[in-house]
Amino acid sequence: MAVWDVVRSMLRPAVPDDDGLVDLAPSKQVRTIFRRFWPDVRPFRRWIALSLLFVLVVPLLEAAGTWMLKVLVDDVLTPRDFSAFPAVAALYVGITLLGGALGFVDQYLATWIGEQFVHRLRTRLFAHLHTLSIGFFDRRRLGDILSRLVSDIGAIENLMLAGIAQLLSAVVRILLFTGLLFYLNWRLALVSLIAVPGFWFAARVFARRIKVASREAQRRGGSIGVVAEESLGNAILIQAYGREGAENSRFTAQSAGSVNAELAAARIGAMFGPLVEFLEMAGVLAIVGVGIWELTTGNITLGGLLVFLAYIAQLYSPVQNLAQLSNSVFAAAAGAERIIELLDERPTITAPAEPVDLPRARGRLDVDHVTFRYPETPTDVLTDVAFTAPPGTTTALVGASGAGKTTLTKLLVRFYDPTEGRITLDGHDLRDLDPAQLRATIAVVLQETLLLDGTVAENILAGRPDADHDEVVEAARAADADAFIRALPHGYDTRVGQRGRLLSGGQRQRVAIARAMIRDAPILLLDEPTTSLDAEVSRRILAPMRRLMAGRTTIVISHNLLTVTDADQILHLEHGRIAEAGTHDELLAAGNGYAHLYQLHRAPNGARPRQPLPGGPFHRPEGVVS
Repeated sequence: MAVWDVVRSMLRPAVPDDDGLVDLAPSKQVRTIFRRFWPDVRPFRRWIALSLLFVLVVPLLEAAGTWMLKVLVDDVLTPRDFSAFPAVAALYVGITLLGGALGFVDQYLATWIGEQFVHRLRTRLFAHLHTLSIGFFDRRRLGDILSRLVSDIGAIENLMLAGIAQLLSAVVRILLFTGLLFYLNWRLALVSLIAVPGFWFAARVFARRIKVASREAQRRGGSIGVVAEESLGNAILIQAYGREGAENSRFTAQSAGSVNAELAAARIGAMFGPLVEFLEMAGVLAIVGVGIWELTTGNITLGGLLVFLAYIAQLYSPVQNLAQLSNSVFAAAAGAERIIELLDERPTITAPAEPVDLPRARGRLDVDHVTFRYPETPTDVLTDVAFTAPPGTTTALVGASGAGKTTLTKLLVRFYDPTEGRITLDGHDLRDLDPAQLRATIAVVLQETLLLDGTVAENILAGRPDADHDEVVEAARAADADAFIRALPHGYDTRVGQRGRLLSGGQRQRVAIARAMIRDAPILLLDEPTTSLDAEVSRRILAPMRRLMAGRTTIVISHNLLTVTDADQILHLEHGRIAEAGTHDELLAAGNGYAHLYQLHRAPNGARPRQPLPGGPFHRPEGVVS
């Protein structure tokens, strides 16, 4: 009883605990996974048919090569007639060379099909991820998504292609070598099949446990990716606050969890191997015992017995592989489940069946009594927000952090839809427009300047990919960026580094302004575009910012009330509501919340507030062409 308890404990897979950063994907049946991904296999069916030909031919050549051993023993060695040896040797060499060549082509073709399948599926998943709404990425951890995109995709190939090829190969080999065994000696063949039920029983005992252990190992792999992406992506913050030790501990905990999960899977797999080998050994010993009796009675020749034993090895190998295949299938299914979970995600923001065609927009925005709460949150972030931004005007959103300013801009770009109310552009509800066409009418400059790890020119072209180089240079000049760009080592072909970290803050912001310039959109969203910059850099940024805003409907978020005094209207938000609305002078005269906030931003010791640049940061001079 004690021994059985030890065995049961060794067969027990790692139990998922709560310290993992990634949840288990919903479990799927293997046939469901096959139905889901079979359409991805269809483009390769001609090549798969060719590979199936090798599945038939290669075992036949192996069987023929082994049969030559019988000929050698019975027709050359036993009668000591060496005249036939050159022909036997030549035929054996020919079979071996042909088998080797076909084996090479078979292996290369299988690898090519597998890699092409993984490539197509990975790019399909990547494209699908880009169709999902921003809310999905707000909820999910990027490291886990990357782990699935890079690692778990291969599990589907193991299931759909390699698994099927192994299954067919095993079936063909079993049928072929079983037939040859019965042809040689049916009594020995019946004895050889005694071990087969043992293989199947062992596979059933281990398969489900392998799947549970593999699912936990996949989950732990995703958790490691989460910690690595978060920690390394914020290396500056980690080192600045001395968080290296804490991050190492966090990574170590997830890595240790992965080790435990992998050890559980390895422990189960390691027990399966010896059990199968024991069954195989028992079968071979039984065959040898009966074979000796058959040899003494003259029912089989010495060469026939030797070939029979060789065929037994070639039979038990596919039988063992077929038994192990169920374990491999369940292990691969664990990774496939994580991919299916992503593919089952659907965007919450979609284009209508018949979207309203939106030509060059005039830029009139109407926010009509909008209320909004984020999915899976109980409280509203915005409540009954209503205002109008006429074409070419500037609307400033001010208020304390958490008042809902940035959330409102997300609704304007239609990253989310209002819970109640609606937003219209030139009289059209945003939900009636194609999101891609809507966003093409909007240029965005954020506080956190987002640049791609490419060249300066590529980052500017992100605003309008079909622009030519002259237009890129023109946009850079309008953003006061041309001079510093030409001073870079490779000019416009200089790489900016990950998130633009090889450029200064002011340089990144001017590249972002150039990107917005070249987009030439009628609507402009500015989310604290100068907050992270020092006073001198901010002063230089304001001039190109004025040129960018000229003639456009501009929505600007600012904590610094001293920079929004010239806005056509100022909306003061408190707790998701518009507490006040009006011009700077009107709100000061009212003496309410805005006036109080403005006084807080005045210079100390009663000094007059810092004045905007001549013409005001939001002045739109006539005749300026962006």
